[in-house]
Amino acid sequence: MADAAYGSLPFREQAEFFRRKLNLPTDGWTDLYNGEHDWSFVVAGANRDAIVADFRGAVERAIAGQSTLEDFRKDFDRIVATHGWDYNGGRNWRSRVIYDTNLSTSYAAGRWQQLQAAPYWQYEHQDWVEHPRPIHVSWNGLVLEKGDPAWEVMFPPNGWGCHCKVRGLWLRDLVRLGKSGPDQAPTFNYVERTIGQRSLNGPRTVRVPEGIDPGFEYAPGAARMRSAVPPERPGPLVPGSAGGPGVPNRGPVDPLPPPRLLPASELLPAGLDAPASVDAFLGALGVEPSAPAIVRDVIGERVVVSRDMFLDGQGALEANGRGLPLLARALLDPDEIWTRVEWLPAQERAVVRRRYVARFLVEGEPAPSLAVFEVGADGWSGITVLQDAAQAADDWRIGALLYRREAL
Repeated sequence: MADAAYGSLPFREQAEFFRRKLNLPTDGWTDLYNGEHDWSFVVAGANRDAIVADFRGAVERAIAGQSTLEDFRKDFDRIVATHGWDYNGGRNWRSRVIYDTNLSTSYAAGRWQQLQAAPYWQYEHQDWVEHPRPIHVSWNGLVLEKGDPAWEVMFPPNGWGCHCKVRGLWLRDLVRLGKSGPDQAPTFNYVERTIGQRSLNGPRTVRVPEGIDPGFEYAPGAARMRSAVPPERPGPLVPGSAGGPGVPNRGPVDPLPPPRLLPASELLPAGLDAPASVDAFLGALGVEPSAPAIVRDVIGERVVVSRDMFLDGQGALEANGRGLPLLARALLDPDEIWTRVEWLPAQERAVVRRRYVARFLVEGEPAPSLAVFEVGADGWSGITVLQDAAQAADDWRIGALLYRREAL
């Protein structure tokens, strides 16, 4: 089993985060900074593809729990001897830095994804650390909402050799801790630090919070997660499907279950501005507007959502329509989920899309509202309309049926 000092065991999210990294030769550790590490695997000063590839294999074995630090050091010696790599620092120090940093940051990125289910997060300092950092000790036990911007800065590890962790809490846990709500987020005192004095690209000055080492003032995995937020597809969502050659897109056999009754408060007030409308959509999904979050549908598929879903080409929020909360309801609790292959003739390629279909009878409305949310590799789209002959529900039910709600 891997000798991970911070107490981690290998898990799927950690391995998947590391697997998606691209190998990147570098001349120094400052070539990439902060969230850029979410995308690239580097070993500072390893400037040849073959060296990086060999180190990647060694790190992957460690993440999988197949090697200890001493095993990794044997791999380190072999790689150095094979490639004649001239590295900075002593052998034991350098091998530990590579081993610990990759295991701790991939572990943290996996935990960032896992913790999205918990509404509150608690900072945990490890008492067994031989040389504790005073600021890290002061954060021990701190409870903040998961969407608090402070986590984007102080999510551990927060420095070389930092073994702090974060655990998820629910309201019942806060009650057990004697808290009626989250704590006040810490105020960060930023200082300038010069790094990379021996780098081939020369030194650079960065601003970091006191108590956090340069290059650690970010949340591993957060940048990756933000990039997974689907953009809104241009053009309106249309019924049917251009399936393409050989694609078995089928229509429905049974009618949709009867529409569910909802109070008039489910619709947004008329004239609500875009930021408030977007926040209402996210609130209906149980998501704070401050950070991306993972939403799981009824069949376990994940959709990453955030305010960025509603950004226009100029980076401004653009959302209108009183039925946005109904769109969120369709995603969380649909009548049916369909999947299909959509052929894009102009691009000469196909995309797989999931379509969530639901009907709701809102109090005071003359007819049921049809809500359709669709997501695929090229983004998302959605509609909420009063159902009439021109918007028959069956027109939207096409492809392969993945889920059907049981009628009460």
